[in-house]
Amino acid sequence: MAKNSSIEWTESTWNPITGCTKVSPGCKFCYAERMAKRLKAMGSANYENGFKLTLHEHVLELPLTWKKPQTIFVNSMSDLFHKNVPLEFIQKMFDVMNKAYWHKFQILTKRSERLFEFDPMLSWTDNIWMGVSVENQNYTYRIDHLRYTNAKVKFISIEPLIGPIQHLDLSNINWIIVGGESGPGARPMKEEWVVTIRDECKRAKVPFFFKQWGGVNKKKNGRVLKGRTWEEMPKLGKIV
Repeated sequence: MAKNSSIEWTESTWNPITGCTKVSPGCKFCYAERMAKRLKAMGSANYENGFKLTLHEHVLELPLTWKKPQTIFVNSMSDLFHKNVPLEFIQKMFDVMNKAYWHKFQILTKRSERLFEFDPMLSWTDNIWMGVSVENQNYTYRIDHLRYTNAKVKFISIEPLIGPIQHLDLSNINWIIVGGESGPGARPMKEEWVVTIRDECKRAKVPFFFKQWGGVNKKKNGRVLKGRTWEEMPKLGKIV
């Protein structure tokens, strides 16, 4: 529910849902969980339940009040396809995104099975980008669920990258983000893991965005890979 997001690949965040539960190794040091606990301690009304999954009807229509076109990360503090989020609430969020055609909305999930199940019941306008998180080779199956949805723009967030990923099938995928884990307990990411994915993107002609090296001090480690920053984005026609 904030403009001017610090996340490198978006501009704003919109959180009609907060809180989540862990489903795979990439969740171990969840930044959203740390932030939710901090916000609860600060007395933030939307985080009085801490990191327990909570629906916030009162912020559903917030993007409709933002008249300047923005790129908006949906549910940066939760997962839209969590098992405890009713389909009807997801459809309400899609209705807002359909109406707010001047914005681009970026959704990211680890619950790719539920995304695939609900896909036929959702209205995928061109301004809705759908992504899945993949942290190592064991979770590449999420890409197949994404690939066969009706989303017009499909992307993969490989963050935190905590193990090598080989032979990525990037057919019908529009964008790749890669980043290391950051914060307390951050697991290291090897350069060769990142380079392998970058090279796969080059071969498939898929835009590659390198977010960060991560670590306990992510600002110090920076985001330069092989002498440059990588901030490629999907080349899309104007959304009207």
